[in-house]
Amino acid sequence: MEYVLAAVVFFVVLYVVSAIKIVRQGYRYTIEHFGRFTRTATPGFHFVPPIFQRVGHKINMMEQVVDIPGQEIITRDNAMVSVDGVVFFQVLDASKAAYEVSDLYSAIMALSTTNLRTVMGSMDLDETLSKRDEINARLLSVVDSATEAWGVKITRVEVKDIRPPSDIVTAMTRQMKAEREKRAAILEAEGQRQSEILRSEGEKQSQILEAEGEREAAYAEADARIRLAEAEAKATELVSNAIAKGDAQAINYFIAQKYVEAVGKFATSPNAKTILFPVEATQLIGSIGGIGEIAKEALGDHVVKASPPSTTPTRRSVPKSGQ
Repeated sequence: MEYVLAAVVFFVVLYVVSAIKIVRQGYRYTIEHFGRFTRTATPGFHFVPPIFQRVGHKINMMEQVVDIPGQEIITRDNAMVSVDGVVFFQVLDASKAAYEVSDLYSAIMALSTTNLRTVMGSMDLDETLSKRDEINARLLSVVDSATEAWGVKITRVEVKDIRPPSDIVTAMTRQMKAEREKRAAILEAEGQRQSEILRSEGEKQSQILEAEGEREAAYAEADARIRLAEAEAKATELVSNAIAKGDAQAINYFIAQKYVEAVGKFATSPNAKTILFPVEATQLIGSIGGIGEIAKEALGDHVVKASPPSTTPTRRSVPKSGQ
């Protein structure tokens, strides 16, 4: 009897120990009663009596990732590309994930692969290379709606790599190079155009300023001529008044002025190095005297005196132009 009792105690302890189930955090266990799902065991301590009940599936409730293997896909413009990606998902309902689909991981991989082919097959090569966000969004929408019945939430779908054939890559490289050269030529032409415009504007402003300067100079020259003409008219008026009064010195003033101008022209002649000409002292004295008389009449308080020069002929050497 002692051995029988010991055996019974041993089997009871073994039964109780085997009935204790500890569910870890992040997992859910499905409990079956004679093969029929009854409940879901949450993390913690649970008593599942053997023979009558058992743990059907251990479901991982954390976010998981499934790799989409490389796929050869033909785009809408008949270009062959190699594509691979990843799918992130999380189980929300353990019972559905356990009993609504046979193999959850294989089902998600197959579903993602077929939809990836469908989405990228409806796009051109350029679109597949430049619209990854659109591809990811379309895949996420399709796969997530399909896995909703399995109690699974697709959180993200990412296309990792798109690899066109080598000949297409070479052609795209040449195209990119030609496009960059085109843009560089356009920018250079635009720069030259702006430079020409600025240069033309500068020349225009320079011509305007030069014209304004010439105009101001012309105004100044005209004003100077007017003042000179007024001075000559005033002098002529004074001389005319003097002549009208019978003053012969005024006539001598004009003669002396013309005489001096003629002598100056001889002196500046480039064809003569030495000029001999007689100077009549009496005439020159008379001319200077006439100038003095006119000056006294014009100024009033100044007396112009002139000493008589020598009556001998004068020999003058005039340097030739450039010497």
